[in-house]
Amino acid sequence: MTDESATPDEPAEEILAEAAAAGAAEGQAPPSEEEMRAAYEAELKNLRVEDLVAQTVVSLLNLGARKAGLLPGTEDETDPVQVGIAIEGIRRLLPLIEPALGENAASIKDALAQLQVAFTKLTGEPAGPPADGGASDGGEAGGEPDAGAAPEPEQKPGGGLWTPGP
Repeated sequence: MTDESATPDEPAEEILAEAAAAGAAEGQAPPSEEEMRAAYEAELKNLRVEDLVAQTVVSLLNLGARKAGLLPGTEDETDPVQVGIAIEGIRRLLPLIEPALGENAASIKDALAQLQVAFTKLTGEPAGPPADGGASDGGEAGGEPDAGAAPEPEQKPGGGLWTPGP
């Protein structure tokens, strides 16, 4: 992946507020709104989409683990619907960034597998295909679409680009 410092961990407003507070704490006048926006724009210039997608995957893993009650003190937060959404989001995003993750992809897949096991324990239902993209014992192996999965958009001839309408 690329430089970790280029990936903002917080929304823009929090970054701008922290920059203002840091300047004031050092005895300097807080930066103007224009200076803060310029700093934010500089961060955006260095940000890569892969970094943001990877951060989203990690956030989904962390929140999914909370909603599965896997973290100490979160046993009362279990929400199988939220866990299922987190799993599906990770499954859809992971192939987009797997090459950029390199050796870290294996640990993300392991965490996803643990989340899928927790989902199965919570609901008694499988959480869809395994992280490696293989078919599960559910509907996809038999050629039928998975009941919980979103329908795939219809592809039009001529480039395979999906467009709305008939």
